[in-house]
Amino acid sequence: MKICYLDESGTGQEPIAVVAGVIVDSQRMHITKEHWGKLLAHLSEICGKKLQELHTKDFYAGSGPFKSLPGHQRAEYISAIVEWLCERKHDVVYSAVHKQTFERSKAAGKLPRELETPWRMGAFHCILTLQRAHQSLEKNKGHTLLVFDNKGHDAEPLTRMVLFPPSWSDSYYSRGAKQEALNHIIDAPYFADSTHVPLLQVADFLAYFFRRHVEIAEKLLPPKYAEEEERIGKWVGTLAKRCVGYQHMYPAKGRCPTAETFYAHCPESLRRMEG
Repeated sequence: MKICYLDESGTGQEPIAVVAGVIVDSQRMHITKEHWGKLLAHLSEICGKKLQELHTKDFYAGSGPFKSLPGHQRAEYISAIVEWLCERKHDVVYSAVHKQTFERSKAAGKLPRELETPWRMGAFHCILTLQRAHQSLEKNKGHTLLVFDNKGHDAEPLTRMVLFPPSWSDSYYSRGAKQEALNHIIDAPYFADSTHVPLLQVADFLAYFFRRHVEIAEKLLPPKYAEEEERIGKWVGTLAKRCVGYQHMYPAKGRCPTAETFYAHCPESLRRMEG
C-alpha cells in the first residue's frame, strides 16, 4: 500500500496554485519520518528554538526562527533535502493551475462544475494521476491512501468527488466497463495537521518550489536574488526525476477532454521537465 501526503502552495494572491504530494510506501514510511524528525531536531539546535514543523516559505526566506541562518546555509539544507528525497526513492506528484486562465475558463462556463476552485482542480488532478499511475501495479501495491494538509479548504466537496467520482473523470484513467471508479484510491481522503503529520511538511516543500519555479521561469514574478532562478531550476529539475511520469500527469499526446482541461490550465514550464 502507498500513502500520498499532499499540500498546496499559492492559494493567496500568487498567480499560480500548486498541489503537490510525496508518495511513500507504507513499509518504508517510518524511516522517512525518522529522518525528517532528525532534520527538525538539528535545525532546532542551530536556531535555538524547538521547531514543531518546517514551513518552507519561512525557511527559504530566512524569516521567523530562521533569521540567524545565512542564505547560503539555508540553500545547502534545501539541496540536501532534495537529494535525500531522491535517495529515499519516494515518488512525487503535482498539479499546477494558472489562476488567471482558470478564472477565465470558469467565467466562460468551460469547466466542470465540480472544479470550483484552483485547489480542487489541482487536488483532484493529483488523485486522477495517482489512479492512472498505480492501477497497473500488482495486487494491492498500487492502492493509495490520501492525506491532505488541513487548512480549511473545500475538503467536503473533494471528498464527495472521491466517493462519487463524476463521470467525466473516467476517461482520464481509461476506466474499464467492469472497473470500479477510482478503485486504487483507498476510502475517502484524510485531512490532518502538518504539525502532527511530518510528511505533509515534505509535500509543502515540494509545492512551494514547484510554484516558485513557475513564477520565475515564466516571468510572472521577479527573482528575489541573483542566483534564485538557477538554484530553483536545479532543485526542481532534480525533483522531476521522481515524478510518477508525465505520461500520467500531463500526457504530451492523446489527451482525453479531461486531461486536456488540466493540461490547458497548467503553466507551460511544468507540463514537462527534464530531470
